[in-house]
This record gives sequence, structure tokens and C-alpha cells, in this order.
Amino acid sequence: MTKKGVTKSLKSMHAPGFWPIHVKEFKWVTKPSPGPHPIEESLPLSIIIRDILRYGKSTRETNMILSEEKVQVDGKIRREKKFPVGLMDIIEISDAKKAYRVLPFPGKGLTLVDIPDNEKTQKLCRIEDKTSVKGGNVQLNLHDGRNVLVKVKDPKKPKEDEYKTLDTLQIKIPEQEILKHFPFKEGSYALITSGRNIGNSGKIIKIEKSAFAKPSIVTMEDDNGNNFQTIADYVFIIGDEKPLIKLSE
Repeated sequence: MTKKGVTKSLKSMHAPGFWPIHVKEFKWVTKPSPGPHPIEESLPLSIIIRDILRYGKSTRETNMILSEEKVQVDGKIRREKKFPVGLMDIIEISDAKKAYRVLPFPGKGLTLVDIPDNEKTQKLCRIEDKTSVKGGNVQLNLHDGRNVLVKVKDPKKPKEDEYKTLDTLQIKIPEQEILKHFPFKEGSYALITSGRNIGNSGKIIKIEKSAFAKPSIVTMEDDNGNNFQTIADYVFIIGDEKPLIKLSE
């Protein structure tokens, strides 16, 4: 009989290319569990602790660190070694008194950036979708799987609903309180999260709306005055005129 269901294992050779592992050293690697980020856009927590931050020399040491509740992701203690960590997630190691943000790196995928203390309680989330719920309130569906409810006093005139898809929210974690709203518009500062320009950042100078189902084309200018283009789905707003967060060097 054929095997049914999703496999719980992952061979090293099939892991995403940006994972810092040696394909020929070990046959198997930790597979991220289902969670806020898909496997091709995330890293399992065990690989971050052992292979990137090098706080543990082996899987046993990594499991011990996690079991002692020394690791937080977005302000919540995580003990599961397979927990998927992805774009804009914030990892805090209590013993080391260090905090890191997951960001795209040019030509490589995802990387960790050491951030100051004033950034570890604030996270940027992109609005992927929005829906109306009971009572006329608005539910914002964010890129990391979380949902934020916006209370509306008058459903016929929802003045509180100023949010659109591809906009970015600065939220307080883990409370999910909205601190600031960054609209997807010309003049905003953005970061490229995928494609050949991954990791590049700059100011949006033009947004060209495309017909039918084709994605909009966004023209950006980096800090050195160089122009480049990408599609709207790859653009993540990170500030008004300058980045609100520390970026990878």
C-alpha cells in the first residue's frame, strides 16, 4: 500500500538553500512543523540555536536550552525545536541578553540581525488580507499568520478602517497592540523580501498598476541612488522616509 499523509522527515538535500547546513554531512535535518510560516520561508528553531547562533554544539544541548525556557519568539516562550521562525520574527535569548530579527539577505534568503533592546518588543507585520466579521468589525490577516481585530463603532461609516492589503503595521508583542500604520504608497521606505533583488531596500518612487491578474510593478531607489524594479508582492514597507528597524549590513 502507498504511504498516506504528510511526511514528518526532511532530507538535507531537499532543505531550502539558505539553511546553514552541510548537505553531505548529515542525511536528515529537522523539518519545521506547521505554523505561521511555510517551510520554504522559515527556519526551524533548532537550526537557529545550533547552526546560526551556535549557543548549542549538538541537538541535545539545543533541546536542553529550549526545555529550560530560555528562548522567546515574538515575546512568547517556545520549547518546540521544530517551530518555524520566519520573516520579521524576533528571537530573544534570555541568558545571553540578546535579541535578533529575521530579515532577508541579498542573494541568500533569510538571516538574523542583532537588534537593540528598544526594537525587541515591536514587530512589523504586512497585511495580506482583511475581512469583515460579526458586528461590522474588521479583521486584519497578517503575513505571520496572526489576526488583528479593528473595532468599528459605526459599520456604515467605518472611520477606523484605514488599512489596506500590503500596508504594514507596527505592533507591540506579544500584546498585538497596533502602534503605527505604514501605507503601501509612493515615498514609503521598503524592503524586498524575495526575487533577484531580495534584501535590497530603498524608497518607492513609482507604483504601476497592472491590468487583469498581473501584479503591480514597483520602482524603488536605494540609498546610493540606484533604481531597481520588483513586483508588489515582494515589497514590505518598513518606514515612512527611512527604515524604522535595523537592517542587515
